[in-house]
Amino acid sequence: MQMTIRAELENYLKKSGITINQFAEVSGVNSGTISSIINGNRSIAMQQLDRITEGMGLAEGSFYELYVDECSYQSAPNWRRLGPLIFRCAELDKLDCIKQVVGMMMDNLSYAPVLFETAETLFKQDKHTAAAILYGSVAESEKYQHSERLALCQYRLFKIALCEDQEINLKAAVQFESFVNRLDEVNQLDALKDLANLYFSIRKWNKVEGIAKEMEQKATVLFNYRHGENRRKDFFKEPTNPLFVYIAFPNVLFTGSYGARGDYDQALYYASLYSDMSWVEENSEEANLIKSKFEVWSIANTYLYQLMKGKVEVLQEYVEYIEHQEDEVLPALFKILQAANIHGFDVDDVLLRFEKVISKWQKERNFKTYIRSVTEERYNRFIIELSLYYLTRKQYSVGIKFLLESMETSSIMSDEGCVIRCIGLFERFRCEASFEALAKYQNLISEVYRRNDEKNGFIISS
Repeated sequence: MQMTIRAELENYLKKSGITINQFAEVSGVNSGTISSIINGNRSIAMQQLDRITEGMGLAEGSFYELYVDECSYQSAPNWRRLGPLIFRCAELDKLDCIKQVVGMMMDNLSYAPVLFETAETLFKQDKHTAAAILYGSVAESEKYQHSERLALCQYRLFKIALCEDQEINLKAAVQFESFVNRLDEVNQLDALKDLANLYFSIRKWNKVEGIAKEMEQKATVLFNYRHGENRRKDFFKEPTNPLFVYIAFPNVLFTGSYGARGDYDQALYYASLYSDMSWVEENSEEANLIKSKFEVWSIANTYLYQLMKGKVEVLQEYVEYIEHQEDEVLPALFKILQAANIHGFDVDDVLLRFEKVISKWQKERNFKTYIRSVTEERYNRFIIELSLYYLTRKQYSVGIKFLLESMETSSIMSDEGCVIRCIGLFERFRCEASFEALAKYQNLISEVYRRNDEKNGFIISS
């Protein structure tokens, strides 16, 4: 026999020896309502269910599975009951209940719009796992339609999927990318920016440049609609950032892409393109702050790529400039170390200058400016360069320490390129490093090798 909430409540009252009126006082639910529920003459609303559950001394959500079952017996799903249930399940992380409710509702595709709006609300409340269930169900129901709602579902699923594991991030990007052009023209800009950041973090430079070019073209068209002679009166939707950001930011991406591939002259050229932001008409406090950031990036990148070309004389100016630009210290130190390792100059005084900052990064591994996967990737590449710097200066103990930290992080992130580079550096210096330095971290070496073999399926000789 199927147990019901009504039966559970009736049994509780009998076993406890309390009357309906007494339970009404404890639970805060009207005694007439309780009587009607027990007699099967009234459905239970969510608020009443939570009060009854609390009155019986049970954990929150104890009856939600039964509630879903009872709702499924109705001829048609009742959104007034199921909508609040979804939100409460999201609060309590009862994801299986949400899956049951969504599965029941999606038997009728007319519920797709309300489920999508519910997912959007949950997404804004940072209840991303619950929102993903709804987005996935709506996307599945509309997979054969060329709809903007389907594209938005895929965009949200892409954003929710982003994590420390770059293999997962890449799969999410590939799955989403074909839906970008189905978004409205404003959402396309944010989607392209997010994709560009992701591909930048995994060093897919051709993808970065292609997406950057597309972003710039689309943003320029919208910018002209807003500010040009033939401006459109119906342009009303605002992107996440001011429009000029999507015109200038592609040049930042081009700077990084060409710089990463060693074409420093092209990197310097693109860095010059956002040195002067006077063409921007927006004059709000937010716009002025963003414009100043672009100008800061231009100056910093100009110093940087001059340094990468071997002009060590700009090092002190560069360091002094970025010292008070908190968000730029990590990428700047990475490049300073890279330049030092390429050209063989000494940056001990720079590392000493930022010793407290580096120590803080190691402890927190949490930065404000970039999505977490981008930040982890930047920090990881930084410590590889740091380990190489110390190893080439025969400071083996500290060099091996940083190298193995990077090796472990790279394995967790499924960053095969970094794993291979770490292994290569380890093999290169293991004969020179002291026995004490190697022995101290031998267990960690073995564990990273093992994890990497299991996760990536290729064998690395130890």
